Amino acid sequence: MENLRPNGQRAKIAIMLIWMVLTIEIISILSDYLQYDLLQTVANGGQITTETATDNDLRQKIIGFIYLGVYVISGITFIQWFRRAYYNLHIKAATLSFTEGWAAGSWFVPIISLYRPNQIMKELYQETQRLLSTKNENYAQNLTTHFIGWWWALWLISSFLGQFVFRYSLKAETIEELITSTVASLIASIIGIPLALITVKVIKDYSEIEPLLYELNNGEEDQKIISDTDLQPIEN
Repeated sequence: MENLRPNGQRAKIAIMLIWMVLTIEIISILSDYLQYDLLQTVANGGQITTETATDNDLRQKIIGFIYLGVYVISGITFIQWFRRAYYNLHIKAATLSFTEGWAAGSWFVPIISLYRPNQIMKELYQETQRLLSTKNENYAQNLTTHFIGWWWALWLISSFLGQFVFRYSLKAETIEELITSTVASLIASIIGIPLALITVKVIKDYSEIEPLLYELNNGEEDQKIISDTDLQPIEN
């Protein structure tokens, strides 16, 4: 039988990077607001210097590049934690709905990515709760899926808004179009704040319970060793 693999460090790294994403989201909100203010000045007939416009563009590009890099790395570490958690659960539960590979692959398949990761996360919570409730008499905690629905809804909204901002900003040329793109970016960043907070909670909640699976696994192995020993004949 395969052994459960440690997942606590992956959870810590994923949470740390989500906090970094959250920090950059807040910085991005401030930067987008400054850009919005400049665009409104121009739209109302005001004047801004070329240096001011150049500095604004440079600031937005730097923040954008940093955000993209941290966001991608954060996504990778989250998926690594997610896949490892589902892998460990597979060792303990023989009736899961999907293979362990889907915990990573489902994020990248069109259409399926809109619902499959959510299904796996719910199953991760629910099946772990069921296993511990039935096999660990000392287990008294409640691993609720209440926040998972909010997590997934915010993730979908954030993803759709992000795609809109990216595509719209590429063709935005007029002041009105630039204002629309900036406002959409502001909204996306604001939504990113509760999304980050709930994602951290989802990881933390499961990570606090997951070690009990290790104890359950060890307990079963110890029991098996005892049972096998009892079956051996006693030599005189």
